[in-house]
Amino acid sequence: METAGKSKKGAAGRKGGEARKKSVTRSIRAGLQFPVGRIGRYLKKGRYAQRIGTGAPVYLAAVLEYLAAEVLELAGNAARDNKKNRIIPRHLLLAIRNDEELGKLLSGVTISYGGVLPNINPILLPKKTDKPTKEPKSPTKAAGKAVA
Repeated sequence: METAGKSKKGAAGRKGGEARKKSVTRSIRAGLQFPVGRIGRYLKKGRYAQRIGTGAPVYLAAVLEYLAAEVLELAGNAARDNKKNRIIPRHLLLAIRNDEELGKLLSGVTISYGGVLPNINPILLPKKTDKPTKEPKSPTKAAGKAVA
């Protein structure tokens, strides 16, 4: 049924079976790992503004990628400090809470199975004495040792 003038099904009007040019995503153009197109779609669908510029999803993808890389690097260091090969929620919590800026950014965030930072209030710790020599606690024991 196919005539000589028409191309094969699915060729989308290309003649002679020319290969279609490989598409270059906006993420590749921007040199990012995060999906620029998907973030742009979410920005439009979320109705954050009536109009979204072309640079907005690229910028947002770059910021999100930077934050993710920062958190993962710090969490990887925390995992290595605990002699582990895998990052668990505890490592994420330690990484975020020990970093001043990330801790401030994520101060209201609860990380499930993250636990808490190890911390003992200084008031609860035993008092340190300034006297270097060891003296008996009661005067009666001191007198007993002097007599003997």
